[in-house]
Amino acid sequence: MDGPAIRINPKIDIGQAADAFKRDGFVQIDEIFEPAVAEHLLHLLETRIDWDLVFQGEDGRPSLFNQTQAKAAGNEELRRRLATMMTRAGAAYGFLYLTYPLITAYLSGRDSGHPIHRLTEFLNDEFVRLGVAISGQSEIVKADGQLTRYRPGDFIGLHNDIGAERSDRLIAYTLGLTRHWRPDWGGQLLFHDDAGDVSRGFAPRWNTLTLFRVPQNHSVAPVAAYAQGARLSVVGWFRNAGA
Repeated sequence: MDGPAIRINPKIDIGQAADAFKRDGFVQIDEIFEPAVAEHLLHLLETRIDWDLVFQGEDGRPSLFNQTQAKAAGNEELRRRLATMMTRAGAAYGFLYLTYPLITAYLSGRDSGHPIHRLTEFLNDEFVRLGVAISGQSEIVKADGQLTRYRPGDFIGLHNDIGAERSDRLIAYTLGLTRHWRPDWGGQLLFHDDAGDVSRGFAPRWNTLTLFRVPQNHSVAPVAAYAQGARLSVVGWFRNAGA
């Protein structure tokens, strides 16, 4: 076994978290993992992941490039597409960051034997049970997930996780694994009200679980050009069985 067993910190007060979520539709839980587990996950994200580049494509869907594909496309081609995406983002929606698609990698056999696959198994076992217990939504049956790494300039624009299409997304989650972060480095998870103001905002945090009901308007602020670290997290949604 590579590293400790991945499990929820047994000291977490699930009842207290459930009360907060019922009241606010949102909750943050510190020290979601025991220290050794959090350190192990951070080590994997910092040293063992072959990151992909993802951004909103011309068709409105994610465009994903692994390192081989990015080299094949060439710097000029990627720069052109990213510049076009930024123009679209200014008028509508866009996103840009590094990712590792946990579910897709697991099902496709990518990086066979990699210890990160134990995280994927955890997400669809104990973590799903935690989501049900905190949210009270027994229809939750699965969780998707991706690793994310935000560099200077990376962001996600304003969105609500559903849009115009039918969705099986019930609860959004972020497992924060950013140890050191200055407030002026950006990268905050921001919630926006109907007037366009920020109703709440949260800096990248260490070993913290954030849950919130879908839909809610939110974004991830661009990471500052002078940030001297990466915003690291595991993100996704708790889902129902779908159609």
